Amino acid sequence: MMYIRPFQENDLNELINLFYETVHSINRKDYTNIQVNAWADKAELNRRHASWGEEFKRNFTYVARVDQQIVGFCDLTSSGLLDRLYIHKNYQRRGIASELLEKMQQTARLNDMKQLYTEASITAVPFFRAKGFSLVKSQLVEKNGIQLKNFLMAKEL
Repeated sequence: MMYIRPFQENDLNELINLFYETVHSINRKDYTNIQVNAWADKAELNRRHASWGEEFKRNFTYVARVDQQIVGFCDLTSSGLLDRLYIHKNYQRRGIASELLEKMQQTARLNDMKQLYTEASITAVPFFRAKGFSLVKSQLVEKNGIQLKNFLMAKEL
């Protein structure tokens, strides 16, 4: 049974590990090894700990749990940016991302946001399209000196 709850500070290590493992296994099909390593660099995990901890507390951040394991997480800024949405590599295609996105849309509406937007990876574009997001533009972003393609997508609420 899956349930969604707000982020707690003691979730942080598990979220960072979930992010790292997901990028290195799921996103590998759409990005090169060099790109995946730049995106989720093992050497940066400690830096992410400090910055993400602050961002998760500032943003609307939710985690999805099955039993005692975190199987997904997402966060939303006060400006409507769906910043991160990651699902554990072993829990893909089980509706977890859909439920987290629905929670974010409810949160956005309760906070008078009129639009959500995200910078979707190549891997995530089909999911966001299926959920009513429109492609705004293709873009190249730089991570650790390496360029990665992603897509600015938006949805009116």
